[in-house]
Amino acid sequence: MSNTHIALLCATRRGFLVLQKLIALAPSAKLVVISFKEEPCEPAFFDDIRTLAERHGHRFYEARQLGGERWRQFWEETPLDLMLVVSWRYLIPETVFRLPAHGTFVFHDSLLPSYRGFAPTVWAIANGEDHTGATLFEIAADMDRGPIVAQQRVLIGSDDTIAAVMTRVTEAYLVLLAENLPLLLAGHAPRVIQDELQATYTCKRLPNDNRIDWKHSATQIHNLIRAATKPYPGAFTEFQGQRLTVWAARPLPDFRRYIGVVPGRVVEVRPGEGAVVLTGDGALLLSEVQLEDGAVLCAAEVLHSIAHTLGV
Repeated sequence: MSNTHIALLCATRRGFLVLQKLIALAPSAKLVVISFKEEPCEPAFFDDIRTLAERHGHRFYEARQLGGERWRQFWEETPLDLMLVVSWRYLIPETVFRLPAHGTFVFHDSLLPSYRGFAPTVWAIANGEDHTGATLFEIAADMDRGPIVAQQRVLIGSDDTIAAVMTRVTEAYLVLLAENLPLLLAGHAPRVIQDELQATYTCKRLPNDNRIDWKHSATQIHNLIRAATKPYPGAFTEFQGQRLTVWAARPLPDFRRYIGVVPGRVVEVRPGEGAVVLTGDGALLLSEVQLEDGAVLCAAEVLHSIAHTLGV
């Protein structure tokens, strides 16, 4: 592979791991690695990706936009056999993704054509799905619509958090890369057209989407909490005029049945364990919470009275 040229557009810890795997799988290939700096609210990845690429003698660039005059000469002078895209957040112009001799291929966090779009793993957990997946597909002009090369199913347990599921999806990425890189480089990768009748889409998530509505069911709220928890900003509510982030909770299906219900009301404090809060159809035991600029605490240390109501 000494004459093989691969571009990798990547970000996040997942991008770092894919780069690491790509270097191991194709040690003599010449790589062009492009990434961008992380947002202040997310775990660092940019310096790790840059250091890894440069340590192995590969070219590294920082960029978000890959078109325009600034990049025209670069792309014209850079031979490419293959382009891979991992956790990339910005538009890749068709004039760019058409350049590699054997195509441009994207890793996506779902079993396409389901969950096209933004934050598919977060949405899958929030929606209570029992599985998600990883898909390797050829890029197309329309979002997540290109032909599929390979897929791997990833299970979601009823209590799994986003961190656990993302780890499994990342492992699936690495398996898909290892199994399909030789075919991609040879130009012989299979391509299966997606069934548009089965396509579903997800919205871009905004900060307020993680606000807890206590009128929802205990299951819905629990799903939101585990979908939005670390390393993400967390599901939140209001408590005594402050933002209260709920990092961990669990439903209490056998808790006593209330017919005088105030959703969001604390109805039991369990020292060392947490606080029981009513929902639209039952109760949740909140275990780990955090007030604005405070430490993560057992919920019983913050919600210590049955006179407390959340979300007001």
